[in-house]
Amino acid sequence: MLKVWSSIITGAFLLGSVQAVHAAPQDPSAPSGGFAPQLITEENWSAPQAVTGEDKIWKYLESKQESFQIGKSVDLKKQLKIIEQETDEKTGTQHFRLQQYVEDVPVYGGVQTVHINKEGQVTSLIGSVLPEQQQQIPRGLTSQISEAEAIAIAQKDTEADVGKLGEPQMERKAELYVYLHNGQPVLTYVTEVNVLEPEPIRTRYFISADDGSILSKYDILDRATGTGKGVLGDTKTFTTTQSGSTYQLKDTTRGQGIVTYSSGNRGWLPGTLLTSTNNIWNDGAAVDAHAYAAKVYDFYKNKFGRDSIDGKGFQLVSSVHILKRYNNAGWNGKQMFYGDGDGVRNRPFSADPDVVGHELTHGVISKTANLEYKNESGALNESIADIMGNSIEGKNWLMGDLISIQGLAFRSLENPKLYGQPDRYQDRYIGTEDKGGVHWNSGINNKAFYLIAQGGTHYGVTVNGIGRDAAVQIFYKALIYYLTPLSNFSAMRVAAIEAATDLYGKNSAQVDAVTKAYTAVGVN
Repeated sequence: MLKVWSSIITGAFLLGSVQAVHAAPQDPSAPSGGFAPQLITEENWSAPQAVTGEDKIWKYLESKQESFQIGKSVDLKKQLKIIEQETDEKTGTQHFRLQQYVEDVPVYGGVQTVHINKEGQVTSLIGSVLPEQQQQIPRGLTSQISEAEAIAIAQKDTEADVGKLGEPQMERKAELYVYLHNGQPVLTYVTEVNVLEPEPIRTRYFISADDGSILSKYDILDRATGTGKGVLGDTKTFTTTQSGSTYQLKDTTRGQGIVTYSSGNRGWLPGTLLTSTNNIWNDGAAVDAHAYAAKVYDFYKNKFGRDSIDGKGFQLVSSVHILKRYNNAGWNGKQMFYGDGDGVRNRPFSADPDVVGHELTHGVISKTANLEYKNESGALNESIADIMGNSIEGKNWLMGDLISIQGLAFRSLENPKLYGQPDRYQDRYIGTEDKGGVHWNSGINNKAFYLIAQGGTHYGVTVNGIGRDAAVQIFYKALIYYLTPLSNFSAMRVAAIEAATDLYGKNSAQVDAVTKAYTAVGVN
């Protein structure tokens, strides 16, 4: 393993927009706020003295059973199962994540987080529960079609839109859930179409297990911004691996490795592992992708003690030169890929650490809260990716400013309105475009983060900033412990307050800043 210096050469290109890409139609019935009730509580509930350990969770949940709209006759332990349990060593808080089931079939989005502080009190519950009155599945819980048939239905539907599909980028599978569709529970297969050809596509399908009909679908491929700024000409040091007489763009010193490939302007992943005979690297797009992936890994490891995106050393794979003149980049659920741009408007898309950090943070989100990528939960998904991506270098409050040759950016955490985003909840977008405004409404939470970190007066509310580092710690803890797939902005407020309380105490300046910041952006 060797450290190597590499020089990156750049030229000048014009700003431009993204080429058209496949986008699955929006279905407003898809879950995100579709469950009733949305559970958000803040309190200090104490169990009877004789109750200890995990039993506190069940006693607490039983005390809330009517609020869940689940009848007293229902055995909660059969409906709700603890799927994760972790004690935060720094704060002593115990964090539990539960999944709801109906007769052993998981409820889509039916996830809750419950938290016990070091004093043994239950402090909060955040999540969604399918009420008893909506648990009667009209056709029962026996599937009438197979997993393979559900996968084939999704593929055929996508092919009807874009033509013959290339090889799948992840293992094809379909999983059964109880899914709330138009207010009615339906036994449903959830599957994905994930390909690179004829164009990058990642669409989630909800297919009735009764008759194979497509209940809903939407695009979940997260792509980088559509304006381009390429390689900047700076010199970087990064780790490579010697193999015989050649050197590989492979770092084995971090987790299970950081590996960078070239797709050779074709539609295949990961492509060919990049090598050099003299350890001098002239492929600027590859150098940036490799070096910035390492920077993101170090950010999560050094700041939060997290070993890669899953906390277990997940290998970070990047592929540059994907397709020809491709004006985008993205995370496909398995790895990163970067286009070269069209050479006129855009340059290679791996040149901005904000963008690399943003995209890899989507991987962290998928391994933790798994925020559904639409509507309010999707806006939170985008916002947290912005917050973490922007904080890796923390030089300013702009996202993607290094991409634009004209000195622009695609979002501002300080002033969302500068790039057409709302900066308070009252002004949020409520339509179906952009998956319910995931890229637009993210400005609301971005502004809250900015106020917490930097302070200021916003719509008459004054916030005393606590610094970026403390703010980032709060949002990270809120993400990994408190948020759930269908969390909305109100849940984000509670999650951030609870995380700040864990870290700094109930009456701290940090809790005050979080509370006032969300009030300032209209989230209560």
